[in-house]
Amino acid sequence: MSTLSTPAGAPPAQRRTPVRPARVLLHVFLAGTALAWLAPLLWAVYSALRPYSETSAKGYVSWPDTLNLDNFTNAFEQSDMLHYFGNTLLIAVPAVLLTLFLSSMVAFYVSRFDFRLNLALLLVFTAGNLLPQQVIITPLYRMYLLTDLPGITASGKLYDSALGLVLIHVAFQSGFCAFVLSNYMRSLPHELTEAALVDGASAWRLYWQITLPLCKPAMAALATLLSIWIYNDFFWALVLISTGDNMPITSALNNLSGQYFTDPNLVAAGALLTAIPTLIVYFLLQRQFVSGLTLGSAKG
Repeated sequence: MSTLSTPAGAPPAQRRTPVRPARVLLHVFLAGTALAWLAPLLWAVYSALRPYSETSAKGYVSWPDTLNLDNFTNAFEQSDMLHYFGNTLLIAVPAVLLTLFLSSMVAFYVSRFDFRLNLALLLVFTAGNLLPQQVIITPLYRMYLLTDLPGITASGKLYDSALGLVLIHVAFQSGFCAFVLSNYMRSLPHELTEAALVDGASAWRLYWQITLPLCKPAMAALATLLSIWIYNDFFWALVLISTGDNMPITSALNNLSGQYFTDPNLVAAGALLTAIPTLIVYFLLQRQFVSGLTLGSAKG
């Protein structure tokens, strides 16, 4: 009997994997979930591109006759966004840097040195994130009013100042960052620390020159999260800032609302404009963000 031979260079026959109903349902569910998350954003973009006169005449669920960028231009000018962007940077940048610096020092101490209260100290820092912000707002508000800072802040007090917002963000975010960084630092080889100690390195050198450079992926991931959280904060800015010119960008949307009338299309355009910086931060640090969240789990 003769057998058929496969020509030289011909690709081998590929087996077709059967399509399973469970896999089809999974893809349908994922596509539906993604659409549900994107639907409000797409609707906001659609509303921001339409004039309010057309929307009020034809309704929101209607085919548009005019699509333009007038709402974005008006929202940017009427809310004075450049000024509020500057206020937000004045709060977010120092808060992120201070939080990462202080929490990394705590994480280094509890992860690289063994002592009796090691775990208890870490739990104290982490427990601060479990306390609802609304519980401490009254005593914190009174404390801010009673704290005088003449010559340091424009208001002369901790209240109604960028410094007050920076301090409260550092206080609330340091626990979470210390917890994440301590777990990451525990996965680093202890031989590095032991070899440096044998060579006579000080604790500060162990922290600044040896441990901290190895934590860049985790630091970048936390920097991304902190930037987004602090940038989007509205609660503390509303409670601890009374002067309109001192408020961050999230409060600038209030300038688009009138006393008797509010243009929802204009507000949608303003909200989309305020989201642009967070998207820029995420895309710039996307690779470090993903690696920082997954790299520590692969080390033993």
